[in-house]
Amino acid sequence: MAHEHGILSLLPPLLAIVLSIVTRQVFISLAIGIWVGYLTLADWNAFAATIDTLTAFVQVFESPGNTRTVLFCLMVGSLITLIQRSGGVDGFVDWISGLGLANSRRSAGLLAVAVGTFVFIESSISCLVTGTVGRPLFDRLKMSREKLAYVCDTASAPVCILIPLNGWGAFILAQLADLGVDDPVPLLLKSIPLNFYAILSYLLLLFIVITGKDFGPMRKAERRARDEGKLLADGARPMVTEEVLAMPRAESTTPRVVNMVLPIVVMIATVLAAIVYTGVTGTKDPLPEQFRDKIWVILENCSGSTSVYWGVFAGCFVGIGMYFFQGIMGLKESIDVALKGAGALVPLGVLMILAFAIGRLCGKDGLNTGGYVASLVGRDVSATFITPLLFIASSAIAFSTGTSWGTFAIMLPIGLSVAAKVDLPAALAVSAVLGGGVFGDHCSPISDTTIVSSMASASDHIDHVRTQLPYALAVGVVASLLYAVFGAVMA
Repeated sequence: MAHEHGILSLLPPLLAIVLSIVTRQVFISLAIGIWVGYLTLADWNAFAATIDTLTAFVQVFESPGNTRTVLFCLMVGSLITLIQRSGGVDGFVDWISGLGLANSRRSAGLLAVAVGTFVFIESSISCLVTGTVGRPLFDRLKMSREKLAYVCDTASAPVCILIPLNGWGAFILAQLADLGVDDPVPLLLKSIPLNFYAILSYLLLLFIVITGKDFGPMRKAERRARDEGKLLADGARPMVTEEVLAMPRAESTTPRVVNMVLPIVVMIATVLAAIVYTGVTGTKDPLPEQFRDKIWVILENCSGSTSVYWGVFAGCFVGIGMYFFQGIMGLKESIDVALKGAGALVPLGVLMILAFAIGRLCGKDGLNTGGYVASLVGRDVSATFITPLLFIASSAIAFSTGTSWGTFAIMLPIGLSVAAKVDLPAALAVSAVLGGGVFGDHCSPISDTTIVSSMASASDHIDHVRTQLPYALAVGVVASLLYAVFGAVMA
């Protein structure tokens, strides 16, 4: 039966999210949510639920994409410690200060936003590079880690969905093609100006960074950092420990900006090359002759997780080689430093495993949480309300499951079929689904993008969610109203 668990399918993710925010014990909260979910599937047999929960953690690695993502998270720690030890971070701060590009809170914030926007090739890489570049500048200017996490998060997924020359665009195009859309590229391009959540969230980010007019918990966090010098709240548990961030520069080493910039540039370049390579090798049919068509076919068939994994590996490899030939670190010390950094991010890897496990539990082969939420979207509602309903349903699924891509897979067929029935432009329906998926993903503490943003900024994960939530909700409300207006006008 398609939705036999009904509203109970919402219990595991909501329980995990609420417990995480209330208790601040993310790992335990996620584990409890997963166990409760399997308790439901096992007809309330506690022993069977426990066995299924333990099995679910192992099954996460049945997906090569999940495995690559966990390894990517660990290798990020290696890259950070290597750059720190080489004097690259100190060299970067000195270089930026000498240029006068980030001597104020506004200019440092704008630089971080620009970096995140420029690296639109993959949301996780965007978060990582923004955090790596922005953290030393934000720390020096007494800007809160929560603020940096907000910048990392908002300059990643919303930008990736607006500039779809990446894995995001590839996934969406593949979904549209599978649904029988004759020419998915023009449809996706038409939906971009109507993606109100992504556009408004990015504009709000610029407004906050330029004016400094924070509100809600973020305002308190910024005041704490500015007035008390506390980058983190009392009792905070940053995703990256001080063991990594305080990695001392090697003795007698001159700070060099190239020691930070070159490994990051190599990482980005490798991600781009890997996107092309996996896209070409993953294409069964011959590539089209026209360049534009060729690009979209490559994107449709590329592997984002493979590209990110290869990119971080290349960054670490080049960094180790550079530091060896400069006489900064021998191979043994480089490996020791890299392993120390990876070890410090084991908690992040565990968190990703738990997030993947609860996402799998809520999938079609489990509780089918997304299917239940999608079934609540009525087909006999006027066009005025259909579009905001698509947006809200998509956001609810993404919030509950922690995956925007999974949300797209569930909601795009529903959105297109409903739009056809009420004579609503397909582009508006697609934009509502895509915007809702990013909105829910933006708010969810079990979203991989949210987790990576906390990691990249060395922020407490729950503090990041709590301070970003008012901004996301404010934009979400406005986006819902705009979808209602456009639904009424364009139907």
